[in-house]
Amino acid sequence: MGSTVLSLRIDGELLDRLKGHAAKRGMSVQDYVARTLIRDDFDERFKTSVEETERFYGAV
Repeated sequence: MGSTVLSLRIDGELLDRLKGHAAKRGMSVQDYVARTLIRDDFDERFKTSVEETERFYGAV
């Protein structure tokens, strides 16, 4: 899997908060945002998978 550049225009206050969150974890803002998006995407896919499994087998 390759990588692609994504440019974002965000509010200065949001950037300051992101910098703070990233600093607490010893990460760059770029890495923090990327990991947050990856985690959110995983959570969404996992939720969908659980819902599909429940539909297939029936809710317990």
